[in-house]
Amino acid sequence: MRAAGGLSEALGTPRIAGAVGIVSALLLGIVMVLIRNALPADPTDATGWLTDSSRRDALQVALGLLPFAGIFFLWFMGAVRNYVGEAEDKFFATLFLGGGLLFVALFFVFAAVVGGLLATADTSQAASPPQLWQYGRHLTLTLLSGYCTRMAAVFTLSTTMIGHRLGIFPRWLAWLGYLAALVLLFVRVAYSELVFPVWILAVSGHILRTALRPQRPQAPPVTPYRTGGPPK
Repeated sequence: MRAAGGLSEALGTPRIAGAVGIVSALLLGIVMVLIRNALPADPTDATGWLTDSSRRDALQVALGLLPFAGIFFLWFMGAVRNYVGEAEDKFFATLFLGGGLLFVALFFVFAAVVGGLLATADTSQAASPPQLWQYGRHLTLTLLSGYCTRMAAVFTLSTTMIGHRLGIFPRWLAWLGYLAALVLLFVRVAYSELVFPVWILAVSGHILRTALRPQRPQAPPVTPYRTGGPPK
């Protein structure tokens, strides 16, 4: 896929993509779990949530990690696209970029909504209407499970198609990507969004393992002997 002059770049880019992908997957998973655990399953349980400081602290930690998760995800996108190089298909490359960038944008909007939800938990404003908290909770979960996951599905599907067509992904990883995209598109249950960081972790681990695998030295070309005697 690359010329000989870009050999060092081709050898270094997979390591970068694998490393930052693993970090991004871990941060995304931690943020999603913290927010899911902090928000109560019962939408009418506003009083208990407002008086439980541990849940609000968990949201504060998630908000602190979320920007770094987005940054590492963008770095992962750039490293993967650089690894594919000129062999990428324009159609799937457009879906790859569009899905990834929209996912990060919606994820940051999701963070802003979570910050607004924390603002309603100000104990000095005990008279805050519970309807405001319920609206913030509904908007937070809708952004996470309704919009972020669908853009993640577009990114997953396009990346899988590119990797499968170019032979970068083995068959098991391609099928895992197709399955993850279907789950992200159509399944809306609690914690189903964790399929996305799990898929990123699998892709990153495969890329990093392939990059660290020792390359077999190529045998020098054999010059055939001329008929009737050794070569001159």
